[in-house]
Amino acid sequence: MSVIEQFVVADPDAMHELGVAFGRVLLAGDLVILTGPLGAGKTTFTRGIGEGLGVRGPVQSPTFVIARTHPSLVGGAPLVHVDAYRLADATEVEDLDLDFDGSVVVAEWGAGLVDARDSWVEVVIDRPVGGAHAGAELATDDPDEFAEAPVEPRTLTVTGHGQRWQNGVFA
Repeated sequence: MSVIEQFVVADPDAMHELGVAFGRVLLAGDLVILTGPLGAGKTTFTRGIGEGLGVRGPVQSPTFVIARTHPSLVGGAPLVHVDAYRLADATEVEDLDLDFDGSVVVAEWGAGLVDARDSWVEVVIDRPVGGAHAGAELATDDPDEFAEAPVEPRTLTVTGHGQRWQNGVFA
């Protein structure tokens, strides 16, 4: 059974705050798959998750290291942040020896690679391309996030899979 929820965020701060709220409901063993184009806000959302979990930061894109673990500062589950963009198949994910059961795992570009578990959440981030605000101000805090496009609202479609998410994310 899949549960689908949608959220619209206006800017990077709102994306971060939604991530904080999301992080507060995540538990050890939870898997979050993030999908969206470059600059959509995947790492900004993950920073918020890290703050909500109370992990040691800063949470940065793990593009060059593929996976980065952020230990909890409050006795909770650590955050394992994965960038699966350069991984060819699920075997390469297995080679990373991630602690899926004892951590909250957030995998950017992980659809089809790490979602073969009993329960997971997929967050698809859509951002307008071109659009009415083509000349809008660029957000440049982080070259990886929200920098390639004008600051315009993003739509997050959250699909929960499995027993853990049968009532939605914030239920």
